[in-house]
Amino acid sequence: MRLILASTSPYRQALLARLQLPFETARPEADETPLPGEPPMEMVVRLAETKAAAVAAQALDAWVIGSDQTAELDGDPLGKPGDRERAIAQLEAMSGRTVAFHTAVAIARHDGPVLAARDTTLVHFRELAPGEIARYVDAERPLDCAGSFKSEGLGIALFAAIESRDPTALIGLPLIETARLLREAGYRLP
Repeated sequence: MRLILASTSPYRQALLARLQLPFETARPEADETPLPGEPPMEMVVRLAETKAAAVAAQALDAWVIGSDQTAELDGDPLGKPGDRERAIAQLEAMSGRTVAFHTAVAIARHDGPVLAARDTTLVHFRELAPGEIARYVDAERPLDCAGSFKSEGLGIALFAAIESRDPTALIGLPLIETARLLREAGYRLP
């Protein structure tokens, strides 16, 4: 069965490759603007489903995986910073705090139901000095990462603890749930 990852994220591609299934990638055409008053967890589920469905509508013979992630601090979503100043501001706001990272995955076909799952990982940041934050952002350039860090890299040094059911969720694609959904869709995995 043809499998498409509705993402051009190198992080998600590397994660999905761990399942040893052949797959293609496609850029989903989806409006990622949060809806007014939309809770962050609902937003990531909606966007994962929207991304998967958008690509599935074009690829009639494939299962399509969509995923989305956001950080939640004080009830508000924190997306990708995009630039150095916003990355530093995000990390300053998270210093010494616990932040919820919501990740959703959805699998869709053009003619069938959308299968979806979600994961929440709690990241406990240690107290971060301004110089530490600047050095980290300059060293790793996490400008395309929700929450302004890469837990699979140097970003792990920013934490006091992580509470997670699936450590891959924090990187952007919860593989435990992805594997479950793929088995449900008929893929043969261990």
